[in-house]
Amino acid sequence: MVKLTRIDDRLVHGQVAFTWVPALGIDCLIVANDRVAKDEFLKTTLNLARPAGIKFFIRAINDAIALINDPKSQPFHILLIAESVKDAHALVSGIPEIRSVNFGGIRSSAGSRLVSKAIALTEEDIARIRDMLTKGIELEARQVPTDSKLSVESLIQ
Repeated sequence: MVKLTRIDDRLVHGQVAFTWVPALGIDCLIVANDRVAKDEFLKTTLNLARPAGIKFFIRAINDAIALINDPKSQPFHILLIAESVKDAHALVSGIPEIRSVNFGGIRSSAGSRLVSKAIALTEEDIARIRDMLTKGIELEARQVPTDSKLSVESLIQ
């Protein structure tokens, strides 16, 4: 069962390992990203950052979708991490159980604008956000579990 789908361009780091994992009782962490799944150096680095004692997978987007949709994954409490709005949109489209996406951190890039202190979005991101909203997906921004939820829709108005 997916307990949280999070967009965070840093993927696995202290905030994830030491706040989200224990707060949600996570026993399986999945990083879903096509680029990272093919990069042995990044996979090794992320493996070093993962919390001890939990299952850890790095998969391309379609492979992550297949893994989570497999009934064998249902007993696990999964934290699914995407690097971008584009990746999260693909995951939402392929995994019916995802009804909410947490926006953690998306750094500025060419063509993006800051909509909060930790989230920069492009026009393509905003179009994907609007699509997820029309599908009834809750989109909320929080850095850590103890923060109050902030509607992503309010950030893009």
